[in-house]
This record gives sequence, structure tokens and C-alpha cells, in this order.
Amino acid sequence: MKAALPTTGTSELLEEISPYIPDEFINEHWPNRATGGRRHVFSAAQLWRVHLLLLLTPTHSNNLLLKLLAEHRSWRRFARLSHRHCVPDVRMLNEFRARLGVSGLRQINRQLLTPLLANTRDRADTIAIIDATDLPAACKGFKKRTRARIRPSARPPAIVR
Repeated sequence: MKAALPTTGTSELLEEISPYIPDEFINEHWPNRATGGRRHVFSAAQLWRVHLLLLLTPTHSNNLLLKLLAEHRSWRRFARLSHRHCVPDVRMLNEFRARLGVSGLRQINRQLLTPLLANTRDRADTIAIIDATDLPAACKGFKKRTRARIRPSARPPAIVR
């Protein structure tokens, strides 16, 4: 049985998904702003595409993705990055994610889903899309704790005159 989509992380998958990304919508709603001296080399759509690569490739961290981005031409082509040495850094990605916020990500998701769901409104059966954005993280509580003071095993040395 042949799968409908190519394997995750392949250049075929990235080429197939790329036309559906609403670059104009993203650049229009989150234009680059003046920040008092910092240059904006990358558009909002380029930064969003780099974030999307975290989901579409086997990388799971920004640091690893940015290291591998220089080696993978198909990833750079998907993110519309022109040169292998001109890639965003982690600071740029973090600032962009903070500027977008949860509501921005939801707006982009809505923009992506609108054409998909337009044909399904006349159907009688139910369609459900799971959105896990508001679910708490499943963790066992690896939180930083205050350290307990360790008592010295011997008496402190006395200063003798």
C-alpha cells in the first residue's frame, strides 16, 4: 500500500507542503518592525517555515536544526533561505515565537485549515480536529529545588593569634 504523503523529513514532503503555506498572510500580519539597531534579514514567513521544519524533520531542537540547516539544501529551499551561511540564530527564532504568541499560531493554523474544511461543510458526518495547544505538558515535575545546606563534618578551623 502506497502512502498518500512522502516520508517525514524528505525533500519530496517539503516540496509537496510548501505551496500550501500562507507566506503572504504571515508577512502581512507580522511584518518586521524596527528594533533600535537590529537588522531584520529574515521575513516572518521564513522564520515560521524554519519553525515548521522542527515538526517536519527528525530534529527536535532549535540548536540541532540550525546546525543541520547548513547541510540540507532541501530544508533551506523549503524555508526560502538563500545562502547556507545566512540562517537565523536561536535568538531570532525565540523572539519571533514570542512575537507571534499562541494567538498568532492559531491564526496561521486557521488560515491553513480554511481551504481544507471548506469542502467538508456540506457533509453529514462529523469531522474532528484535535488541538492540543492548551493541554498541560505531561511531566513528572523535574523542577529546580532549593538546595539544603550541608553541615560540615568537622569543626571550622579556629584563627589563633
